[in-house]
Amino acid sequence: MAFERLSTAAAPRQLFSSTPAQRVALARQQFFEEGVRPSGLVGEAVIQSWLRCTRNHSDRQRIVPFDAVTPSRLHATLARNRELLEVARQELASMESALAGTDCRVILTDGEGVVVHVTHQPAAAHQPVLRKTARVGVNISERIVGTTAPGIVASTGQACTVDGAEHYFDVLSQMQCAAAPIRDVAGRLAGVLDITMEARRFGFDAASMVALYATTIENRLLQAQSRDHLILRFQASPTLLGTPMEALAGVAPDGTIAWLNGAGARLIGRLPDAAGERDVESMLGHDLASLLRLERREAAQPLRLASGLGVWVQARLKAAADGADFGHAVAMPGDAGTVLPIEPVAALDALATDAQAVAPHHVQAEPMPGETLREHSRKLIEETLAAQGGNVSQAARQLGVSRGTLYRRLRGWREEDKGTPRAPD
Repeated sequence: MAFERLSTAAAPRQLFSSTPAQRVALARQQFFEEGVRPSGLVGEAVIQSWLRCTRNHSDRQRIVPFDAVTPSRLHATLARNRELLEVARQELASMESALAGTDCRVILTDGEGVVVHVTHQPAAAHQPVLRKTARVGVNISERIVGTTAPGIVASTGQACTVDGAEHYFDVLSQMQCAAAPIRDVAGRLAGVLDITMEARRFGFDAASMVALYATTIENRLLQAQSRDHLILRFQASPTLLGTPMEALAGVAPDGTIAWLNGAGARLIGRLPDAAGERDVESMLGHDLASLLRLERREAAQPLRLASGLGVWVQARLKAAADGADFGHAVAMPGDAGTVLPIEPVAALDALATDAQAVAPHHVQAEPMPGETLREHSRKLIEETLAAQGGNVSQAARQLGVSRGTLYRRLRGWREEDKGTPRAPD
């Protein structure tokens, strides 16, 4: 039978009179025996998974081995996913605490379906399949174990649930699972979060729970991987900031939006495929200098997006080891129509409409007539250092830059004063 050309002529039978188990049984009969697409009986994600599985697995009654990957691959997999495991640690513990009174297992796989974390709980006698599958290192991808929720997510990137006989192999017909994707800053599938139960049905909305925790883990991962981005947190209501419903965006030093989380994409639209079309001003309605000024405010600030939607925003500069250099992306008009680049240290204050808000109260933050921005930057740093008693850490914190950036500026000026050519930053 050619599964790719399933007939749709026969309408689903007993669609509204059957129980869920009866509907799945009818769907399997139509799909596997009659070659009819069982639309309306099971979800489209399950039908597509069955189609993929028929190409790889001809015997639905066979025993699935649930073998772990080789020790060398497991070692490499755990090392490669160390950051994911670290950011997920708190949420995994919270999930397992909430589910401690159930027979559920929390499973986290990498993007290829290899289990990298599972609830440490002995499987009961009525859970023979969980006893085999709930182990770190087991590959539960669709290619190996057929239709499962984590397998579908790993294949499609879309959240789903798989209930009982919706699983491709008969041996999994007593399983219930709900899974959701976790993406990284590049938009790739970094992992899959799954809740699985055997021989019993979920007594709660497992799909909503796993989606909530997967979103929280994804938000943590995006921020952890943004080592040189201005991170924007925004939502229509300020009460949603700091929750899984907050929108997140990472703005690169070149003034483009590098990534959005799901909520961010829903608020301002999906990122264009071409990086050159991600200009922050065209997508958000505000230039980089304006957004950098928000970083000085701890409380959320109102902002009108390019679409006209009003949101509340918090900004945080997530610098790399030696400080993210946003200076080359922020400029202001100079004499004779030229554009002068602003030093990273001065980028946040030289363009601010209220410069005193970003400098010590007794420091003169406005450049004097005839001063270049470079001279003003040096003067501001020196006066801030003096005000902090020469403490570089405190001065860097006051100026909103990393210690590495400040040390680099001071070292460069010392070399210039000695007549030594300054090394490029």
